[in-house]
Amino acid sequence: MTLAVRVPEELSARVPAEQRGPGLDRDGVRLLVSRGTEVSHHVFGELPGLLRAGDLLVVNTSPTLAAAVDGAVGHTRVVVHFSTRGDDGRWAVEVREPDGRGTTRARACVDKGTVVRLPGGGRLVAEEPLSPRGDRLWWARVSGAEVTAVLREHGRPIRYAYTQRDQPLSVYQTVFALPVPDGSGSAEMPSAARPFTARLVAELVSRGVQFAPVTLHTGVASAESHEPPYPERFSVPGESARLINAARAAGRRVVAVGTTAVRAVESAAGAGGVVRARAGWTDLVVTPERGVRVVEGLLTGLHEPEASHLLMLEAVAGRAAIDRGYEAAVRGRYLWHEFGDVHLLLR
Repeated sequence: MTLAVRVPEELSARVPAEQRGPGLDRDGVRLLVSRGTEVSHHVFGELPGLLRAGDLLVVNTSPTLAAAVDGAVGHTRVVVHFSTRGDDGRWAVEVREPDGRGTTRARACVDKGTVVRLPGGGRLVAEEPLSPRGDRLWWARVSGAEVTAVLREHGRPIRYAYTQRDQPLSVYQTVFALPVPDGSGSAEMPSAARPFTARLVAELVSRGVQFAPVTLHTGVASAESHEPPYPERFSVPGESARLINAARAAGRRVVAVGTTAVRAVESAAGAGGVVRARAGWTDLVVTPERGVRVVEGLLTGLHEPEASHLLMLEAVAGRAAIDRGYEAAVRGRYLWHEFGDVHLLLR
């Protein structure tokens, strides 16, 4: 799916909402609401008044990692983006080049056996491509250092060229993030949840909105080619499965906060839409042809017109709603990307 709209470069959110002016907080971003093809304009702080008592929000608890680490291939400087921790101790990584502006560009020449020197004496060796689809991401093994220690001591959040400057890791953590004992997490922030604050969550709970936590550790997105997501590790706890099934049985709405939450909960759903506790890896790509079995709404950021995530949005709300919503977002000068505004899609 590719949208006909063009997103002007100046609509990229370059800094977080709370840095755009005095008195602003994360929930100061704008909120576009699509009910079918009808759109309305709000600020995110109005969300409690837009939901109903009994609505269930599915939220991703994955913490964001400081996943970008400087390194060197021979005498050439590189930046390693640590994407996904494998079951065998290897990591899926993307090796990129500094672009001279504090961010990176794609690097083509990584082959089997490529060695990257890491800070602190670590050594990364590329072993095989993650997927037959291409060689952007590689399974690599690190020796001489623990990856979690390298990220903690030398890593920084992955930053893309549309942002203005480096930000501390705390800026990339959502209010729902929980630490993981093995040091796993998301290479990129589950950004749809970023506008939530503790105060707003408390107000939602006081109004009868429920929360079902799930976990999906997001890998490194393709900033250049908008590939579909690779397999990612996820978990849907038994209590969350019970909450979701109870909500659906009572005719209450299940609204996913972010495409990652959709992928997790739909991966745990059977053909009839019953969700069971599950944990492992998912290669599910939600498309209009596959459809959604559980979620009836989606709160998400604004995606590039050629992004693969738009297929999931179409599966939830239909093509006409996405077209109308994105036309309204461009016309209304909404901001894009992880620090930008958000879109609530309701059937």
